[in-house]
Amino acid sequence: MKTVRKSIILSIGLLCLSVASCKKDLINMNENPNGGNPATVNPNLVLSTVLTTTGYQLVFLGYQDMAGVMQHTQKDGWTTTHNEYDWSGSNSWTGYYDVLRNNQLVYKRGVDLNSELHQGVALVMKSLLFGLITDLWGDAPYTYALQGENGTPETTLPVFDPQQTIYAGILADLEKANTLLSKPKSAYANPIDAVDVYYQGDPVKWRKMANSLALRYYMRLSEKLPAIAKAGIEKIVADPAQYPLILNIDGSEDATMSFPGNSNADSWPMNVAYDTDSSNYRRLKMCSTFVNALQSRHDPRLGVWASKVQCFLLVDDTKPAGTGNVYKATDTVIAGEPRKVRYISPDVLASKGLTINDINQDENYVGLPPAISGPAVYNLSPDASQASRNPHVSWLNDIYKQPKGPLLKSRIISASEVHFILSEAAAVKGWAAGDAEAHYNAGVQASLNVWGVAGSSAAYLAQPAVKFNHTQEQIILQKWIASWTAATEAWADYKRTGYPVLQAGPYAKAPVVPVRLYYMLEERNLNKANMEAAAGRLEVTTYSSFGANGSKNSPWSKPWIIQGTGKPW
Repeated sequence: MKTVRKSIILSIGLLCLSVASCKKDLINMNENPNGGNPATVNPNLVLSTVLTTTGYQLVFLGYQDMAGVMQHTQKDGWTTTHNEYDWSGSNSWTGYYDVLRNNQLVYKRGVDLNSELHQGVALVMKSLLFGLITDLWGDAPYTYALQGENGTPETTLPVFDPQQTIYAGILADLEKANTLLSKPKSAYANPIDAVDVYYQGDPVKWRKMANSLALRYYMRLSEKLPAIAKAGIEKIVADPAQYPLILNIDGSEDATMSFPGNSNADSWPMNVAYDTDSSNYRRLKMCSTFVNALQSRHDPRLGVWASKVQCFLLVDDTKPAGTGNVYKATDTVIAGEPRKVRYISPDVLASKGLTINDINQDENYVGLPPAISGPAVYNLSPDASQASRNPHVSWLNDIYKQPKGPLLKSRIISASEVHFILSEAAAVKGWAAGDAEAHYNAGVQASLNVWGVAGSSAAYLAQPAVKFNHTQEQIILQKWIASWTAATEAWADYKRTGYPVLQAGPYAKAPVVPVRLYYMLEERNLNKANMEAAAGRLEVTTYSSFGANGSKNSPWSKPWIIQGTGKPW
């Protein structure tokens, strides 16, 4: 027994030594030789991911489902989320918080290295991303967000901060960024030129972006906290040396990101180079709301963004009954372009239960009405297979088939937006923000410039429907037009102002346009108490019963920023 006991004791001792040795080896093995140590990583390696991922996220929002909400586009296949707001409570902010965690590392390494350039840029990106989150959802984790490694209850399951807290934090961070980015480029010891896909390492432009974003968020607060918004905007405008802005209408100061186009992952979304059947491109069509607004103003940007119909409809009442075959098309030349026309006799329309008012005979541009039944066969499409090949509606311009191009950019904030903000502040709010008409004209011209139709500025601005009339509706409508492929910002303006006036389509999930995204399933499961507290602060409306998760988490329940404003509906 003693011998056995000694053997056991010896074995246990050897095991303990072995475990201690293994533990040490495991700790060493846990260091990834191919990864970056957060304590020593070069912040540029992480910053590149922050910038590119954010650029992709913003263009996917603004070119896809937010473009459906704001009726820039509609889809004629897989329509439910785009046309009808059938989001089913699955919206997730996880990707945005992932980027924010990486961005926080950039900031921390900037502090470690005493790199004010990295700190300033990281604060701008933090403000942009948290601004996006609260614009989309309302209250959200902020104060205790990004601290999960601390393991405390308040950081593991963070509270959802009220919107006013988040906006205040954003504006404070942008003020700090303005100071950090105020030195000449030569004064920064740690350049970011090689990884900065927005501004190629220019701190002056980053500083202008910081102050321009501050204008954006002060205007967000203009209905709820007008005194704070007024003071903030007037402070910035009054001191251009201390608070430079993105104002150059040639686009050289705009925060944008181009696409390399080397693979589907780094290309313009929904291109056909990496989508062999082109279905993603084909399903996205112009919306009639947008097309009609552009056509009524003879807007030269329409031809940049959309293609003319491949075949237009023409009712011909001179044909004998029954001879106007809706499937017969004859070659013709229209304005020098070989396209087709389909002649339809009134009796053929009648046989289908239609009248002339049920079809669009425009020879140039036809948009899909929002959230209709059967968008794939709208306007008597002969596409019986519903393969999104309708020749009787306008497809997007061929440039959007490409993986890259001079006009294919993620557009983050622009001179056009800044000028429209200042025009609204001066004309509508009566604040000291400069010449309202000059800013309005500059906002229009800046958009025309970046889309390559600068030569049309004078004629366009001279039209009665475009000429400045000092109204908020006109300013926001032009801002909505200029937000093409960046419709998320237009949605924020719509919620704040009710402009442009939009009607939800007959198959939409509610009779009005929604004002927020759902809190998603993972938050409802993992952080239920805090999510429910935030949802309880939403304002239940007449339309809150529509949607998948009840009135307390409805896309038609209003977050703080528009509560009590009577907007947008």
